[in-house]
Amino acid sequence: MSLPLEGLSAIVTGAGRGLGRAEALELARLGAAVVVNDFGQPGRDGSGEASTGPAEEVAAEIRAAGGRAAAHTGDVADFQQARSLVELAIAEFGRLDILVNNAGILRDRMVFSMSEGEWDSVIRVHLKGHFNTTHFAAAHWRERAKATGGQVYGRIVNTSSEAFLAGSAGQPNYAAAKGGIVGLTTSTALALSKYGVTANAICPRARTRMTEDVFAGFDQPADGLDPLSPEHVAPLVGYLASPAAGRVNGQLLVVHGGMVAVVDQPRVRAKFDSKQDAFTYDELDAVLTPHYAERPDGETFAASDVLGLKRT
Repeated sequence: MSLPLEGLSAIVTGAGRGLGRAEALELARLGAAVVVNDFGQPGRDGSGEASTGPAEEVAAEIRAAGGRAAAHTGDVADFQQARSLVELAIAEFGRLDILVNNAGILRDRMVFSMSEGEWDSVIRVHLKGHFNTTHFAAAHWRERAKATGGQVYGRIVNTSSEAFLAGSAGQPNYAAAKGGIVGLTTSTALALSKYGVTANAICPRARTRMTEDVFAGFDQPADGLDPLSPEHVAPLVGYLASPAAGRVNGQLLVVHGGMVAVVDQPRVRAKFDSKQDAFTYDELDAVLTPHYAERPDGETFAASDVLGLKRT
């Protein structure tokens, strides 16, 4: 019996640890040849010397299990290194079919304390890193489609976050980057659908070194699979990368602990029409102020409520 991703090749960025590692192993288990990308810096803030270790170790783990894998240790936020990543996949496996963007760093600070460098570095790795790899993968698929005169196989899975959906007071850079990734995903989905390529985004909830502070104190079972294990997220990535998900495009999905939620597009909550050619201040005051006054006290997007997690 053939595997769903047999004969396909994939790139997973930030795959040396945590979510990326689990995703790379899952794609390989489903039959894909995988380029494991990781810059290898030890600090979750992007600090420390880059290392080949994490990417090489995961690639070796895939090969030891009978799969095909190559390691790439470049920085995806660097345009030319992102190019080399896509070129490596094509050189090693003949073509690229699947791109999973996962690489990221954290530099948390309240908005009134955040430095320009802390803002720029997080936007660079998350948002620009997603764009860089997407750009070169998309160019590859477009070229192949033109050469064959038909559609090709292409899947993009981007990593957003519930920090974008629910807000995260100490992460304005991270929340903004993750919101930007959703915009990049929907734009890419529209642009590439005619070539046979889909692009979707996930908001994963998992216990990794990136989220060790967020989930500190939350319930963790003494035995069995942790509800916040990255292994709960990886199967959705495998599905979105597969032929079965050919009709799933431009979607945002939240995934954790055996749960997948499809997030609807924003809807209009209320609508008011001016009784004249244009609203005046007084008219807006008359319709909007009562509308918000009617909301229950304390009705806000509290991250703990949206996440639905229980602290110990």
